[in-house]
Amino acid sequence: MEAQALVALPVLLALELSPGDTPSHRTLTRDEAAELAALVAADLHALVPQVDEARLALAGGLFDAVELLRPGFPVWGTLDELARRVPRGHLENVVAFGTHEGRMPAQPLEPEAAFADGPMRLLPISLLAPEALAESLSDKLEVELVGRGEAGERTSDWLMRTLGVRLEHARYLSRNDLLALTCVQYEHVNLAPLWTLLEAALLTPYRDEATMSARGLSLRYHEGAVEVQSPGEWLAAQGDDAAQRAHDLAGIVFELRQYAALLDAHRLPLVLHGSAPTAGYLLESVGTVDERYGAPSLHAHEAPGLGVIAVTVAQRGEGGHARVLAHGYPLHPKALGPLVAALADQYDIAPDLHALGRILLDGQGHLSAPSEPLH
Repeated sequence: MEAQALVALPVLLALELSPGDTPSHRTLTRDEAAELAALVAADLHALVPQVDEARLALAGGLFDAVELLRPGFPVWGTLDELARRVPRGHLENVVAFGTHEGRMPAQPLEPEAAFADGPMRLLPISLLAPEALAESLSDKLEVELVGRGEAGERTSDWLMRTLGVRLEHARYLSRNDLLALTCVQYEHVNLAPLWTLLEAALLTPYRDEATMSARGLSLRYHEGAVEVQSPGEWLAAQGDDAAQRAHDLAGIVFELRQYAALLDAHRLPLVLHGSAPTAGYLLESVGTVDERYGAPSLHAHEAPGLGVIAVTVAQRGEGGHARVLAHGYPLHPKALGPLVAALADQYDIAPDLHALGRILLDGQGHLSAPSEPLH
């Protein structure tokens, strides 16, 4: 008789650390992971006895939410794939994956050092349930984990001793619980539009989703990337007060930098509408080189506290008129150098960046360049 298909039900163990505590290591050895998996299996059995009919798989890595909530859910996907390879009945149907000679069995199960300092650490778990059981088991888990999901005393004690930390809480969550928790956290810091896009990328990647940032910038999730309206296009629709326009543009770039950092952590590219991804910056072309004008030059628009918010490429021609060719917006701290290099290469000029000390707008309120000669 053909074996029944197994359906993966993603859950996790969330560890809320005491203030100032950091785990002594980000991963568990094979033996440690196996010890923890046995404790987890006992905890989940006490909550939902039907768990025993599923294969429980645990990854011995301490992750941040941004690492688990990425398109395609690669951590859980890898855990599921490894667990399916283990012969049924092995270790009483509980399997665990930890380090051997300091390395996890697959790269997606290696937590990243960049996200290791958060106050909550998450251990991914997967329950591979027979198809006939999966729906009812999933429903029971959603109910029981919310209401009674605290880890058992033995499990919490083991975690504190092994990781060298004090725990405020250790509780089991479904992946839906983690999605809801992250949604609330982003809404709390005025990033609800960002969550709208992330949720689409995670749960309905086949469907476009449009929204608007808190400052009025148009955004759209489309085919695996977040497309954003260009700051220059947004600027063109603003009021006539030049000082206010400059201030608002700085705010838009600050907001974009927040979005870019979080989208990058979730491994979701941020691109200008209709453009290819770039390394930490956005690049907007607004004209082509005119040989009747002088060689293009690079100009840095600056705002207090934000540094360079835009780089304009412009030619200076007859009467000092500046002819703008492109704008670049650095979104990450280390992106200015690559942006300048890319523009210099594109226009075949030296990577000399002329600092303006402010945001320079033309008579129409658009980003511009000086009309006087540069010295």
